[in-house]
Amino acid sequence: MPEDRKTALVRITGRVQGVCFRVWTRDEAERLGLTGWVRNESDGSVTALIAGPAAAVDTMLGRFWKGPPGASVNDVASEDASSIEAPTGFRITH
Repeated sequence: MPEDRKTALVRITGRVQGVCFRVWTRDEAERLGLTGWVRNESDGSVTALIAGPAAAVDTMLGRFWKGPPGASVNDVASEDASSIEAPTGFRITH
């Protein structure tokens, strides 16, 4: 992966389900030119894989802290996921 690209696996906790967090994530990621996916987890968190230009990934990581209206984010934990191949486009999974 070129140095200017980054892939992150992110877990967002707080009030992040039932507030359109996945749709908001997809829309924001597409605006930033990122690829990947987002899904709800059974523990109430949201997990996302985001990949693209490092600056855009960093911007998205910052945006996760605010989220959509109605969200209340407690934590955003990310780890390097360069070994995971991101899909083309950005999708909401289950």
